[in-house]
Amino acid sequence: MISLLNETEKMKLHSDLDKGEGTVKYTLSGDGAGTVFTIDETTGDIHAIRSLDREEKPFYTLRAQAVDIETRKPLEPESEFIIKVQDINDNEPKFLDGPYIASVPEMSPVGAYVLQVKATDADDPTYGNSARVVYSILQGQPYFSIDPKTGVIRTALPNMDREVKEQYQVLIQAKDMGGQLGGLAGTTIVNITLTDVNDNPPRFPKSIFHLKVPESSPIGSAIGRIRAVDPDFGQNAEIEYSIVPGDGGNLFDIVTDENTQEGVLKLKKPLDFETKKAYTFKVEASNLHLDHRFHSAGPFKDTATVKISVLDVDEPPVFSKPLYTMEVYEDTPVGTIIGAVTAQDLDVGSSAVRYFIDWKSDGDSYFTIDATEGTISTSELLDRESTAQYNFSIIASKVSNPLLTSRVNILINVLDVNEFPPEISVPYETAVCENAKPGQIIQIVSAADRDLSPAGQQFSFKLSPEASIKPNFTVRDFRNNTAGIETRRNGYSRRQQELYFLPVVIEDSSYPVQSSTNTMTIRVCRCDSDGTVLSCNVEAIFLPVGLSTGALIAILLCIVILLAIVVLYVALRRQKKKDTLMTSKEDIRDNVIHYDDEGGGEEDTQAFDIGALRNPKVMEDNKIRRDIKPDSLCLPRQRPPVEDNADIRDFINQRLQENDVDPTAPPYDSLVTYAYEGNGSVADSLSSMESLTMEADQDYTYLTDWGPPFKVLADMFGEEESYNTDKVT
Repeated sequence: MISLLNETEKMKLHSDLDKGEGTVKYTLSGDGAGTVFTIDETTGDIHAIRSLDREEKPFYTLRAQAVDIETRKPLEPESEFIIKVQDINDNEPKFLDGPYIASVPEMSPVGAYVLQVKATDADDPTYGNSARVVYSILQGQPYFSIDPKTGVIRTALPNMDREVKEQYQVLIQAKDMGGQLGGLAGTTIVNITLTDVNDNPPRFPKSIFHLKVPESSPIGSAIGRIRAVDPDFGQNAEIEYSIVPGDGGNLFDIVTDENTQEGVLKLKKPLDFETKKAYTFKVEASNLHLDHRFHSAGPFKDTATVKISVLDVDEPPVFSKPLYTMEVYEDTPVGTIIGAVTAQDLDVGSSAVRYFIDWKSDGDSYFTIDATEGTISTSELLDRESTAQYNFSIIASKVSNPLLTSRVNILINVLDVNEFPPEISVPYETAVCENAKPGQIIQIVSAADRDLSPAGQQFSFKLSPEASIKPNFTVRDFRNNTAGIETRRNGYSRRQQELYFLPVVIEDSSYPVQSSTNTMTIRVCRCDSDGTVLSCNVEAIFLPVGLSTGALIAILLCIVILLAIVVLYVALRRQKKKDTLMTSKEDIRDNVIHYDDEGGGEEDTQAFDIGALRNPKVMEDNKIRRDIKPDSLCLPRQRPPVEDNADIRDFINQRLQENDVDPTAPPYDSLVTYAYEGNGSVADSLSSMESLTMEADQDYTYLTDWGPPFKVLADMFGEEESYNTDKVT
């Protein structure tokens, strides 16, 4: 059995079989054997060949065995043992997270939490006090304190003021061995900042602010700045300024500059040195974000007085009105004064003023102004119908400083003078029915006047004196600026008179009275029993009732088309009759031999020149074959005309011989007979150009069978025929 003996500085292995005779050899293997530990093979002593660090490796596992020195055979089974490294205080505490940064609000009470620090000791906490750490403050008292066990830092003084001191640096120590003498220690730094709270109200550095402002300062411009001081920081230092109601406060306004926290004074209304030279008012500054914990310290606002002195500035003249409105009649003579403008220099030691018209405006050529007095007069005759209103500007300047000018608008209304007579407002198309009764109103007319009619002006209507004798129509005045055209006869005839011209006199009620004579045209029209106008055209007199011109044209066009169809049909019948006559045995060409065989059929008709058979006066030589495809196109050559039908027989015989000797011709003969209307034909001509029938011989009574519209047409043509017959008679 192998045993491990602990001694003061070494360890020893011993086997029960070892009698001390040197026959046993000890071996060591395992964790750290040969590198950290070594063994004496004869005695079994185990030595550490280098220093041990528990924090690096707290224990080692080794195996030992005793063997016979001669045979090298194990005397006992291998034994395993553990060597544990005993700890000593060789590591100081360390702050792994240091240095630290912390903050705490200013004016915090004693014991307010700031931060907790922590130090770590690598020694064995289970063996002795090597790892027991105690915290303490080496620097930073009496402002802060630390818990020696937990490392929590707290405030040690009340009401620490950020405005007095903002940054604090605290040195913290951590010592092991429970803080006893001989223990190891580590330190760290904690930087503590006092954060701001709104514990200070804004304060003006002085109680009175003096500002000087020119009276010409525009509205909305900044005229000065004032500032209240707040030692707080950030939003706790934001200040709101306001004007305390009082003397002159309504002329000014104050706003806060967000960047500088200054109060910017602005002008709300114009200043006038001549009216008031100084203003005094109070301005209040207060915090926007208040802290209720400090209300007991007093109001968080301050007040200061602002005195503004208005500086005199040389200003332009001032007109007595912002706008001048004048009136003038359109017939006012040139040079008449129609009004005046007035401007004054309100500065101290006022200067004279000169007036002139702004030549850039439209009214410069119609009016003039007296440069000294400011009176406005006409320079040309005015016409309200051309321009009813003039709008231009007048400029006033100081004699002492012509560059200082002011401007005012002038509005001149041109009043109307009754110079134009009233006239009929719109052209009327008046119609009267043939069956009109006396006393009927056929048209309502109204009048218009180019003059600007005053309220209540009336127009009167009447017939002209020359038309009042046996009038066909009269005018009824309704006394409301309208009148009616009234019939005076029982019926009117278009055949007798189609148009009537009625002169109407219209007068106005202005002074002087103006009048005009307006001629109205009245057309006689055909109407139904209800008075609805059917037609007013002249040609409508000759049209049947119910048919317009367009309808009549359509009817006539249909008749012409039907007649053309009839003529074409008759012509085709006559042409067919001629063909029948030409094929009879009495034909002049009966010497042509007829064959009973059918021949080559319809397609074989191309073998002969049809034109030559139809007209014996035109013959052609060297005609190409028409039953086969020719090699090239040969133009026909004209031959002189012949006078006898024997030429046709010779031509046919020639063609027969050519086909007999032609090996490419079909092996059969064919003959096509063509009908030809020669001279002396028994068939008559179908042409209507030589017809002896006259239009007068036509009988139109058959049109009555086509319906009532055609019956009217037949009557019309019949009447014209009778009319022509009577004229001849």
